[in-house]
Amino acid sequence: MNFTGVIPILATPFREDELFDAESMINLVKLMKNIGVDGITVLGVLGEANRLSDREREDVLRNAVAAADGLPVIAGASASGTRATCDLAQMAQSLGASAVMITPHAEPVPSDERVFKHFAAITNATDLPIVLQDHPASSGVHMPTSLMLRMISELPAISCIKEEAVPTPPKIRALKQGMTGRSIPILTGLGALYGLFDLEAGSDGFNTGFAFPEVLMAMVAAARAEEWQRVRELYTRFLPLIVFEQQPGVAVRKEILRLRRAITSGRVRQPGAQLNPETGKQLGRLINSLLPDSDLTQPIKFD
Repeated sequence: MNFTGVIPILATPFREDELFDAESMINLVKLMKNIGVDGITVLGVLGEANRLSDREREDVLRNAVAAADGLPVIAGASASGTRATCDLAQMAQSLGASAVMITPHAEPVPSDERVFKHFAAITNATDLPIVLQDHPASSGVHMPTSLMLRMISELPAISCIKEEAVPTPPKIRALKQGMTGRSIPILTGLGALYGLFDLEAGSDGFNTGFAFPEVLMAMVAAARAEEWQRVRELYTRFLPLIVFEQQPGVAVRKEILRLRRAITSGRVRQPGAQLNPETGKQLGRLINSLLPDSDLTQPIKFD
């Protein structure tokens, strides 16, 4: 697959009883296809993958792949052990995923060599391309640029970097400059919080859960055309919503997806926090101010 453009991270929809809502997953994928994204990712942090059993992961991925109907699907396959990660990657391959997204796992004594061997083993266990997720906030692992460049050079299955190690722009620049031989795309995460600055640093697009990927698509298109004033205008306009979504947990994003009628319920699986009613009211006012009279169920069109 082509790891550029906008590849949203999807939430895992649950019913009010916290069971997986397959119908809502299908509707969510359909919305993304209508918007025209370049692919989708399931079973990430936003997908509450750490709260799912292996059987539920399989159910989520099977439904997503079926609904995608040819649209590339990246499956999160991170686990605390190498063998478990390999098993999840093999399951993703058997279910028709286009790639897997994997982050390293923290150990009591940090070791770049063990991180390298972890990914080397995974590349031997699956034929799928691998998105290397650099997100210390969730993984507890700080991967130096030198380690990542080594993996890019020596592990051909590493096909994309999802860069989320703050500050992201300097690291994106360092990775871009360091890829003197083999070069792979770098995508921006973190809810697009640093989207403008990452694009200026050379990011190839977004792999994140911002609930209005249309905005990110417009930013990428403007960046490709070197219309940087347009990129700044879009970023500045929607930054309040980007920041609002960054509140801890996934409840705000799930509520936006519910407002877009992509999912039936914004339920977060325990022990995750549900949406506070006052926060919900703030969110409604914010969306109305940014997108007045817009039909949220359809791809958003804006000036």
